[in-house]
Amino acid sequence: MTLAANLGFPRMGARRELKKALEDHWAGKIGEADLLATAAALRREHFLLQKRIGLGSIPTNDFSFYDQVLDTAALVGAVPSRYGWSRPPVDLRTYFAMARGIQERGAAGGRDLPAMEMTKWFDTNYHYIVPEFEPGQSFEIASSKPIDEFLEARALGVPARPVLLGPVSFLLLGKSKDPGLRPLALLDALLPVYAEVLGRLTKAGAAWVQIDEPCLGLDLSPETHRALEKAYAALAAAAPGLRILLATYFEGLRDNLGTALRLPVAALHLDLVRAPGELDRALKETPSHLTLSLGVVDGRNIWRTDLERALSLVERAAGSLGPERVQVAPSCSLLHVPVDLALETELDDELRGWLAFAVQKIEEVVTLARAVREGRSSVKEALDASRAADAGRRASPRINDEEVKRRLAAVTPEMLRRKSPYPARRVLQVKALRLPPFPTTTIGSFPQTAEVRAARAKFRSGGIRKEEYEAYLREETGKAIRFQEEIGLDVLVHGEFERNDMVEYFGEKLEGFAFTRHGWVQSYGSRCVKPPVIFGDVSRPGPMTVEWARYAQSLTPKPLKGMLTGPSTILQWSFVRDDQPRSVTRAQIALAIRDETLDLEVAGIRAIQIDEPALREGLPLRRADWDDYLSAAVDAFRLASSGVSDQTQIHTHMCYAEFNDIMERIGAMDADVISMETSRSQMELLDGFRRYRYPNEVGPGVYDIHSPRVPSREEIERLLRKALEVLKPHQIWVNPDCGLKTRRWEEVRPALAAMVEAARALRGPAAS
Repeated sequence: MTLAANLGFPRMGARRELKKALEDHWAGKIGEADLLATAAALRREHFLLQKRIGLGSIPTNDFSFYDQVLDTAALVGAVPSRYGWSRPPVDLRTYFAMARGIQERGAAGGRDLPAMEMTKWFDTNYHYIVPEFEPGQSFEIASSKPIDEFLEARALGVPARPVLLGPVSFLLLGKSKDPGLRPLALLDALLPVYAEVLGRLTKAGAAWVQIDEPCLGLDLSPETHRALEKAYAALAAAAPGLRILLATYFEGLRDNLGTALRLPVAALHLDLVRAPGELDRALKETPSHLTLSLGVVDGRNIWRTDLERALSLVERAAGSLGPERVQVAPSCSLLHVPVDLALETELDDELRGWLAFAVQKIEEVVTLARAVREGRSSVKEALDASRAADAGRRASPRINDEEVKRRLAAVTPEMLRRKSPYPARRVLQVKALRLPPFPTTTIGSFPQTAEVRAARAKFRSGGIRKEEYEAYLREETGKAIRFQEEIGLDVLVHGEFERNDMVEYFGEKLEGFAFTRHGWVQSYGSRCVKPPVIFGDVSRPGPMTVEWARYAQSLTPKPLKGMLTGPSTILQWSFVRDDQPRSVTRAQIALAIRDETLDLEVAGIRAIQIDEPALREGLPLRRADWDDYLSAAVDAFRLASSGVSDQTQIHTHMCYAEFNDIMERIGAMDADVISMETSRSQMELLDGFRRYRYPNEVGPGVYDIHSPRVPSREEIERLLRKALEVLKPHQIWVNPDCGLKTRRWEEVRPALAAMVEAARALRGPAAS
């Protein structure tokens, strides 16, 4: 019988119940018992929901209080020694210290521990905590979470399949500060722990386990292929009665398919949304004992599945292998989409008819499996509705804008270049801005306090008039300007109090975008984002940021940065239309941002930051595909930024990704100043500047804004001196590693003051 399965479900809850519980716990408002109770209630709700829809295999251990990679580190006892953990289990206090850092003051001095490094999960906007391996690293079972959550589901009568991050991917995702320690060399020490976990799951009654090895979507070395073969031979031998589903996603297997098919597992999951053409080869080469799990429903986007197209793939596999050796599933975990479209009562009917969230995607999976088991006639109504929705979307006049297409066709190579090269621009910018050595600034946003959020909510609900709301925003902006002047920042920002999100804010002011009310997805920890939906051609009806930038600049003689979000980031952090190439949509957004930069310049703004934190995130997983993507992304940034005069300083910002391998392409963006996240990795990113002599100016982030801890002046100065080993003094800017929106003023004030003091300590001899 063809099985309907899921690979993972969103954790936060349809109304972000887990987010609230986590933040209340961190703030000391609720204890650990209340947090655990909220988590258990959500898991129960999600298990039973998936069972009611009709899934035959439901994931467990897909829940997390922070992220699944950190959960795996806790499971195997990979806790860095600085956290003082000594014996199982890894308690929540240690777990959250690893994720967020900890800063405790007391009579004996307290503890001051930085968080572990954080980076992007493959090519998504989801972040994970990077495992940290030390010399003499050992592993042991330090958490019963996978077994406990399997037993929870089983007690509810749920057909449960535990999910584990695979041992090879776990090691490849990790790092060591010891250059002589290769993570894969730890495999022999790690495998006995995985074997014991599988043994415990078998004793608990598990028949299947899903082991995710997303590294199979990457370019792999011969050593990694050997590691995979060793790992799965050991795991199959350790739990012979347990059937393993090996899952990979976000990319086709390509040259790794042969290795995957040879591994001693019971089933292999294929992402047929990203690589539909891979099915034919897989069907030819699949051994007779192997089941294929077909990821034909997009787990990364919110468009309805073309059921006819998906069903043709499933029927082809069932005809070749037999229906009993086929499972139907989303392409990946549904962690990356919102929970339930039924909550979106404010969307118009036409647009709602084009969309599917996690609940609806599970319904699509069940429909496809049923069509194979019982015949197409059993799901005729669903197939007809799918065809009608697809035809209606293609024919809708809301999709196409001929003026946008005309403008894009008229773009010339000259529009992608600044008028003069950087050295000539720098001379003019130094004269115009008159900044000291090691100029200080921030990335853009200041704390979005409860009061700010409440005022926005009150305005949107009609509780206060527009004039009252804007007066409040002007007051908050004025306070932010005065604070920056008082502590001595050199280039100011207006604080972005009027903005809900760095992408949503712009999407609300652009044509071709739509917005949900409950379309939240997890970004990291308790942080959720609500991506806009790009459904049509993109254009800018009018200025988006000019009024607030002009007002803030009128309050200070110091230079103020205009703050924009770049085309690749708007694209990557939205749910993007799938009916035209993403590069076309990105270029349309770039034209809109270009119009805004020109208007900011006319308004007297002398520095403009166009943030591109997601540029690296969107990089294809295979190097063979990099050139096309990077060329389009760099061209889009240059199209957005190159219309201004030489005197106007263009900044950009990037964070929480591995940039060293694309540093030359970042240089090709030709921003005058680039600020980058480097604090959690202790300036590791600077290694890229050793290999590639970046010609322009750089702001290596000197403190971690994703942690509540406040760095000292000495700590920041130490990081800046590391930067001076690689960069010239005139190249270095001093700034946090990201925006300050999620932090509290009680943390921001002392941290920025320490940052300014550190910059002043370096001025003088070092700058001469």
